[in-house]
Amino acid sequence: MSTYPPPGPIGVGQRIEEAVELIEMELRHTIAYVNDAVIPHVRRESISAMRSVADTLRNLADRIDQTHDQAHGQAQNQAHGKPGNEPRNPRS
Repeated sequence: MSTYPPPGPIGVGQRIEEAVELIEMELRHTIAYVNDAVIPHVRRESISAMRSVADTLRNLADRIDQTHDQAHGQAQNQAHGKPGNEPRNPRS
């Protein structure tokens, strides 16, 4: 009775097993690299980007608030008949 796989040169099954082992090893190395190097870098860059966006939004909110306050002040002055920030060169 013969054994399975037959003795002799390396069979296709053994080659596939070796290839799978190599792929698994490379995959473990890749996962370790991503966890150790890529993810921390992405986090640092993301935090920096979020802070920059927050600053930009804060500046925009300040500008909108100032514009609203100026427009509201002009409207109150006009309602009370007070001269306000009237245009310097009125159009005819």
